[in-house]
Amino acid sequence: MIKPAKNTICLWYNGDAEEAARFYAATFPDSSVGRIFRAPTDFPSGKKGDVLTVEFTVLGIPCIGLNGGPAFKHNEAFSFQVSTEDQAETDRYWNAIVNNGGQESACGWCKDKWGVSWQITPRVLIEAINDPDPAVTERAFTAMMQMTKIDVAAIEAARRG
Repeated sequence: MIKPAKNTICLWYNGDAEEAARFYAATFPDSSVGRIFRAPTDFPSGKKGDVLTVEFTVLGIPCIGLNGGPAFKHNEAFSFQVSTEDQAETDRYWNAIVNNGGQESACGWCKDKWGVSWQITPRVLIEAINDPDPAVTERAFTAMMQMTKIDVAAIEAARRG
């Protein structure tokens, strides 16, 4: 028997936790779908035999998807922040999320079709907004504030001034 993680993120879904887990596993490296627990009896938002919980990993982070019903919705108070190395990796994750029923937001944020928020954040942006030179930080931050998906070349240009 696999020992469960000491701390696991539990995400609430409205009946589609398995679909979400399979999408994450297919989209991100170091991600997989684990055990699926089916309800032994009827429950408030489902029937006996329905998927109740799905264990999955996203980028090495252990998660559980709970099919709890329509009572609660995801919001931006929780997000996965994914650090990317270049524009190609940024585009790959952003497009996978947005083109699978998700939606764009601002400053590198997007939501998947289940309402989970993602920050697709190129490493160059993190470095730029943490630069010891306040002028570099201000230019990079100002550039980022104008973006939907982060444009690596534009952030690099802002760093250079």
